[in-house]
Amino acid sequence: MSGQPAAFMSYVRFNDQHDDGLLSQFRERLGAEVRAQTGEEFAIFQDRNDVAWGQNWQQRIDEALDAVTLLLVIVTPSLFRSPACRSEVTRFLERERDLGRKDLILPVYYISAQELDDPELRETDEMARVLYSRQYADWRELRFEPFTSPVVRKATAQLASRMRDTFWKPPTAPRAPTARRAEAHEEGPGVSERMGADAKRSTAKSEPPTHVVDPYHRGDFTTIGAAIKAAQAGDRILVRPGLYEEGLVIDKPLEVLGDGPAAEIQIRAADADALMFQASIGRVTNLTLRQTAAGHWFGVDITQGRLELEGCDISSQGLACVAIRNGADPRLRRNQIHDSKQSGVYVFDSGLGTLEDNDITGNTLQGVAIGKGGNPTLRRNQIHDNKQSGVYVFDSGLGTLEDNDITGNTTQGVAIGKGGNPTLRHNQIHDNKQSGVYVFDSGLGTLEDNDITGNTTQGVTISEGGNPTLRHNQIHDNKQAGVYVYDSGLGTLEDNDITGNTGAGVAISEGGNPTLRTNRIKGNGYEAIWIYEGGGGVVEDNDLRGNSMGAWDLAADCKDNVFRVHNKE
Repeated sequence: MSGQPAAFMSYVRFNDQHDDGLLSQFRERLGAEVRAQTGEEFAIFQDRNDVAWGQNWQQRIDEALDAVTLLLVIVTPSLFRSPACRSEVTRFLERERDLGRKDLILPVYYISAQELDDPELRETDEMARVLYSRQYADWRELRFEPFTSPVVRKATAQLASRMRDTFWKPPTAPRAPTARRAEAHEEGPGVSERMGADAKRSTAKSEPPTHVVDPYHRGDFTTIGAAIKAAQAGDRILVRPGLYEEGLVIDKPLEVLGDGPAAEIQIRAADADALMFQASIGRVTNLTLRQTAAGHWFGVDITQGRLELEGCDISSQGLACVAIRNGADPRLRRNQIHDSKQSGVYVFDSGLGTLEDNDITGNTLQGVAIGKGGNPTLRRNQIHDNKQSGVYVFDSGLGTLEDNDITGNTTQGVAIGKGGNPTLRHNQIHDNKQSGVYVFDSGLGTLEDNDITGNTTQGVTISEGGNPTLRHNQIHDNKQAGVYVYDSGLGTLEDNDITGNTGAGVAISEGGNPTLRTNRIKGNGYEAIWIYEGGGGVVEDNDLRGNSMGAWDLAADCKDNVFRVHNKE
């Protein structure tokens, strides 16, 4: 393997066996995709595949680990309990230091692990800190998709592109410091030593080349655009406080970091995106990004690759504050995303992305819109007080929403229409001005373990062929019915608590035809179940006791439409 780009896959065999060999298939497909993108043979070493029977496997792995270029780490809870995997990561960290690089360990987050997710546990585990600090590929949801899925194929291609860019980028030659930097250090001790034979060791310990931007001529550049143009891939750009009237285009791997309070570092663009990202990888933090004029411009337009966008304040007078499209897979963390003329975040054209701990508020349309095959993951965001719904999933949009607080939006908390099919788990969906969740126009969706409460109309409304699955949700204290199914709405409701709503626990009319099993529908202001005006459905094994007006209000013309069995009344 020496001299040829290759990789070593560090994983726990149990996880591969448990998933019927999916990790082995992942390795094969990823290796083939890298070859397709480069036209060159490419090997990913896997002990199961590359250790002959009876061969000294530890020696073979050690030899391969010394020869390969990149370590592909499959992150699962078992990884942190494997001394062999810990040893592999330690060996490769040493290899990185010897080579003066920090991009040769690529984690693939496969099964959620407390060591990575819990900050306190992570702080006590060196390997967890290292893996968390790297730009991991999140496959926790993709694990359940077939390899033939377009979403999985695109994610595989994106991962292969990152590996390609790591392996085949030309080596960076040592560069002389800028004139300003040389003047500052030319008489300091040790300059000749750093420029001498020990340069390789020094480079391994140093920060990346850094360019300082200051509008008052106290840095290397006065505009961020000039710094981007001059920088090489992997460089860092520090932006000092000031007003920068320019739109930024990042077309190479860079870090652009605000050097001061974000409110004092403002990028304002009128006839352009405040930031367009079109590179394979990058990081932007601690900036205020303002798109200031009407037109077809976004605050931030992410068109490819993996952008880490953290701690920024983003608004737009044009289109959405943030657009994620064309298969881009960014990470948005701890941003303020507000006051756009359209959506706060718009994910479309197979865009991916992970949005965590953002505040998304005051946008003219939705807080987050997901359409045209978009498939982001949203965790722990505050999505509130937007002028339409908090989240809108439509036009074959997907998405996973976990542990978000979705409240105070002018229409619904979450709207699902036109073939949208998201997964919602452990969200707080409360005090919205219409329904908590509205599924319509053949929308789908899986809702599990959510708390849906205090909304101005129903907790959940299903109409126009909407057909979601609701399990283990708390649907309570809404101002009208807990669940309202009408206008040919469908849906499967299993093992939910539907309690304390002002109207009926479940109301069904106008051709609505849901299936209700093993729910607890109690303590509501009207009946447990009210069926009228042509409604129907299957109602079995539910507890319908303790409602103000009894278990049923079943109109005479609906009795033949309802199948009832084994309910407690």
